[in-house]
Amino acid sequence: MDVVIWSRIQFAMTAAYHWLFVPLTLGLALVMAVMETIYFVKKDEFWKKTARFWMKLFAVNFAVGIATGIILEFEFGTNWSNYSWFVGDMFGAPLAIEGILAFFMEATFFAVMFFGWDKVSPKFHLVSTWLTGIGATVSAYWILVANGWMQNPVGTTFNPDTVRSEMASASAFWEVVSNPVAVSKFFHSVTSGWVTGGVFVVGVSAWYLLRGRQKKFATKSILIGGLVGLVGSAAVMISGDASGVHAAEFQPMKLAAAEGLRDGGRGAAFTIVPGIRIPKMLSFLATHDFNGYVPGINDILAGYTDNDGNEIPSVEEKMRRGRVALDALATYRSLRDSNPEAAAQARAVLEENVQYMGYGHLSEPEDVVPPVGVVFWAFRLMIGLGMLLALVLLLSVWFAWKDRLPQMRWLLWTALLCIPLVYICGQSGWVVAEVGRQPWTIQGLLPVNVAISSLSAGAVKTTFFVFLGVFALFLIIEIRILLQAIRKGPEIEPENA
Repeated sequence: MDVVIWSRIQFAMTAAYHWLFVPLTLGLALVMAVMETIYFVKKDEFWKKTARFWMKLFAVNFAVGIATGIILEFEFGTNWSNYSWFVGDMFGAPLAIEGILAFFMEATFFAVMFFGWDKVSPKFHLVSTWLTGIGATVSAYWILVANGWMQNPVGTTFNPDTVRSEMASASAFWEVVSNPVAVSKFFHSVTSGWVTGGVFVVGVSAWYLLRGRQKKFATKSILIGGLVGLVGSAAVMISGDASGVHAAEFQPMKLAAAEGLRDGGRGAAFTIVPGIRIPKMLSFLATHDFNGYVPGINDILAGYTDNDGNEIPSVEEKMRRGRVALDALATYRSLRDSNPEAAAQARAVLEENVQYMGYGHLSEPEDVVPPVGVVFWAFRLMIGLGMLLALVLLLSVWFAWKDRLPQMRWLLWTALLCIPLVYICGQSGWVVAEVGRQPWTIQGLLPVNVAISSLSAGAVKTTFFVFLGVFALFLIIEIRILLQAIRKGPEIEPENA
């Protein structure tokens, strides 16, 4: 168990660190593309220099994000080799497409965008800037297809001969690509990146106004960044609603943990904080029906009847059938060459119970319950901070539009302080998504205690602290470079800034 725990800690640290860079990349890409579009239309050098300033910050963030993403993918092989073996044929496909198609597209046009201002035509440069952002977004889609499959494994079948989960046909591939969990997760993640980019631009611009510098640059940047962030905030709410419905359908235990719901029922109330509840709201959010049935933790453990009338077995029954599947798999593999008839019978038993095979690795029913307190409060932190950020963006845009923002020093300080808060908000969302699905690496199919590599706990601990030191160094360097660039400011003459 020490190996499992340390492998999870190391992967969580790497993933959380990587996610410091991804949302800002997605958000700044849109902000600077909009700014360059304004320059292309108006032919105003002010907008060119404004776009180039934010592009410089984008480049620093982009470079460090690539390095951490590569390390994250390597960890699937080093720390989670059993997982990689089990899902290699499926999981590798979207990651390969991401690397071959999206990443190379992103990297190619990034070079033109960053170095080509005086080397290509304004139109081609503008196209390159947009394609850099589109490439980053497409890259995120393929990664989230892989992650969405882990949350809702569709389009694949278990092959007892290879002991792998495989895609059987091209239609199965499209089922994986169009997985509703992946689609909603993609829109939720990308639009939350717009919020991050918008908050970052507004916060940095607020610093200039607090220092009495670059008033025009800061005000115009707040208008563009704030509008991007507000569009992102609205889209996050819409995609978040879809994510809640999908969690209720495919991961009811995650939803129950996020709500701290021990005993469910029809017309379930939504808990704002303990002691403050909105009647029937949870049922509406989960099923779009105020009287819809939402199972609680105890209902899922004991078994229940869902909204479509399907009888969902208890976890104990799933564990029993999972062990039957594992025994049948062992029998099939031992007899497939020596006794084909008995092997065929074992395979039939396996296929009848294969959907519960992952439960056969659990020790007790309560293993399927994630850390409720962590998920519950992370969910509320995400929502609370998201509402605060949207309000600050709205006020910043309004007062910038009215040219009153320099006098609103309390709002400028709040906008500046929102930069770390937007990162806490994003990390909280991923805590809900990933901690909420424990103990599964693949929902219902493969628990974490089976997915790890054959490593010693000491080896994982060593690499954890090595990565922690390297990542801390990278973060310090990046922050220092960003702060130096921000202190220097855009290359705009004071009379035009």
